[in-house]
Amino acid sequence: MGPVAIFLVCLLSLSRAKASSNIGVNYGQLGNNLPSAYRSIELLTTMNAGPVKLYDSNPEILSLLSTTKLQVSIMIQNHEISGIAANQSIADEWVRNNVLPHYHVTKIRYLLVGNEVLSYNSEQGHQMWHDLVPSMKNIKRSFKAQNIHGIKIGTPLAMDVLQSTFPPSSGMFRSDIIDTVIAPMLEFLDRTKSFFFIDAYPYFPWSQDPENISLDFALFRGTSTVRDPGSGLIYTNLLDQMLDSLVFAMSKLGYSNIQLVIAETGWPNSGDIEEHGANVFNAATYNRNLINRMTAKPPIGTPARPGVVIPTFIFSLFDENQKTGPGTERHWGLLHPNGTSIYEIDLTGKTPLTDFTSLPEPKNNVPYEGKVWCVATKDANQMELQATLNYACNQGDVNCDPLAPGRECYAPVSVADHASYVFSSYWAKFRSEGGTCYFNGLAEQTTKDPSELFHYRLFNTSSF
Repeated sequence: MGPVAIFLVCLLSLSRAKASSNIGVNYGQLGNNLPSAYRSIELLTTMNAGPVKLYDSNPEILSLLSTTKLQVSIMIQNHEISGIAANQSIADEWVRNNVLPHYHVTKIRYLLVGNEVLSYNSEQGHQMWHDLVPSMKNIKRSFKAQNIHGIKIGTPLAMDVLQSTFPPSSGMFRSDIIDTVIAPMLEFLDRTKSFFFIDAYPYFPWSQDPENISLDFALFRGTSTVRDPGSGLIYTNLLDQMLDSLVFAMSKLGYSNIQLVIAETGWPNSGDIEEHGANVFNAATYNRNLINRMTAKPPIGTPARPGVVIPTFIFSLFDENQKTGPGTERHWGLLHPNGTSIYEIDLTGKTPLTDFTSLPEPKNNVPYEGKVWCVATKDANQMELQATLNYACNQGDVNCDPLAPGRECYAPVSVADHASYVFSSYWAKFRSEGGTCYFNGLAEQTTKDPSELFHYRLFNTSSF
């Protein structure tokens, strides 16, 4: 690292020295079995959480947070971005309704515009890309007009904003956004002394390439190191590689001093049968090691930015059962919905790792190679099953002819059996395109061939 780079790192460390090293928590609410807002905030306080990151500007939660010392990050939702970008008065109204009532009583520190906006590759998504930075600028103008200070404006982005991440020195933003979105966004963040908010999950690159990325390297417990041939920097963990690829990408555009905030990170505590490595042991290991690293004093930083504090938010407070997608989407929580811990955690980083109760060794750290089927859950609501069954058959996505009276799959006449046939058929057809075995919580994966159980019930039904 040359003398100019070292000077910039030192300057960054000094200029952002007030950045909190406390570990924050993402408080999502996509569950129908979660505790009340009052109880949730009580739990956050008991856990000694740092800042709390919300995915909206819920007035009840913000009012309850006013009685605590917790700093808060609020969010403008994706569907609101274009309106705010197009009309300054809409931006003013949003700030007037969602920030001003809480400004003097609740410690709002960040206002995030959208969530992973640049990951939406659709016509509507492209419009959000276009409107992202203008909406951030309009919110900033509203802050100035309404005399609001001390709240940084940013937007959380996923790692897919980079087209190259390895080695870190090759980090580069995607060609479809670098000039139109990223460059003006970096100019805004630099001018307003704000942060680049990044969602960084080592679980995903490891799970996609476990043969070339060791699990220990992803969990901060590796003894081996990786040298970046371009920079000469030495890496001991996967998260540092991911963060520094972003640092190098920003530097190539002339922005070497924008501080990073990890808006989301974590490890799933469970998942679908085929989602290897998603277990309580790995989740506890990752988050405990993450906390120890990010709360270290003096701060550790990354190889490209040694000694720099990286504000960090763990995802998430609870397992959220209404999130769609693969099973891991519903299992990132530190807590069960009833408020009990999924595993021991100390967000202050003061508890030695050896003081935590030992957890059973995981059994799914290698990819599952057997067969998997998609069937209706045992406790699925029959009316919801029937409605989903009818919808799938009427849409023509699945051939439901075998379920007709007199056909080979008609008997036994069971909504659950018919739904399992449809779920398995749909999943088999669309699995390679990202289709999941979920169906709004009505389906689950199994390693037991449902046709064997089906024929067993058919035999017993026929014998009466």
